Amino acid sequence: MRMRPTLSWTPAEDLPPATSDPEPVADALSTGGVLVLSGAGISTESGIPDYRGEGGSLSRHTPMTYQDFTASARARRRYWARSHLGWRTFGQARPNAGHLAVAAFGRHGLLSGVITQNVDGLHQAAGSGDVVELHGTLARVVCLSCGAFSPRRELAQRLEEANPGFEPMAAGINPDGDADLTDDQATGFRVVPCAICGGTLKPDVVFFGEPVPPQRVEHCRELVRGAASLLVLGSSLTVMSGLRFVRQAARAGKPVLIVNLDQTRGDQYALTRVSLPLGTALGAVAHRLDIPVSRAVDGGPQGV
Repeated sequence: MRMRPTLSWTPAEDLPPATSDPEPVADALSTGGVLVLSGAGISTESGIPDYRGEGGSLSRHTPMTYQDFTASARARRRYWARSHLGWRTFGQARPNAGHLAVAAFGRHGLLSGVITQNVDGLHQAAGSGDVVELHGTLARVVCLSCGAFSPRRELAQRLEEANPGFEPMAAGINPDGDADLTDDQATGFRVVPCAICGGTLKPDVVFFGEPVPPQRVEHCRELVRGAASLLVLGSSLTVMSGLRFVRQAARAGKPVLIVNLDQTRGDQYALTRVSLPLGTALGAVAHRLDIPVSRAVDGGPQGV
């Protein structure tokens, strides 16, 4: 059965309006112990679209589900054709001002940790350490048969060799790293097996319909327990994988602050929501705290 991703939710009523003043975020960071939870919105300024914002990819594209990927060789061929083409662009993305500000806050000892729902590796590329990749990373591939991991760049080279001349025109790139291609454009694409056992390869990311590993969830819950406050950056919190940590923080009486242009599913739990682009908001916060924001120290996902 195909499991479709959550597309919508009903906003809570009678909530105070969002603010354009990032001062509450600066106040929280000034006291330290802030746990960051980031979503696709923090990477849009790096050229990676989000799922649900204005023009989000879910309006034109349904991400691959774990059930389809594991059940159908045709679905895997379609996925890898799209993902291979998308990786050429996705893998070249660079950290933006938002990622760099988060890294700067961490260097100055203001953060207790970073949890990201993104699979793009841009927090690490910006210099953030000990990032928990809640949904995994596109920079790594796993074999579903033998469990071996391998770098995505190695798979990209093998796919290039197996598909010489594969240059279809994509309609767009999506947050999960694949490109918008028609089924006809993907026809004939050759998928390569695990180089060790010949098994099926999958990106080391959590597909829709696939649970986040329980030990990873518990690690994130422990980070929430140890944080003074939770700062959500660029996430609609539509899916439970991120919303559960907001609810946990709120139940524990920890302040929740959200920076997101649009309403989120977690607004009812938030002390405040700042409606500004992430780069603008976090740059202003860094300026107020007199924290310099340096350039990226690494590349995008291909450099991870």
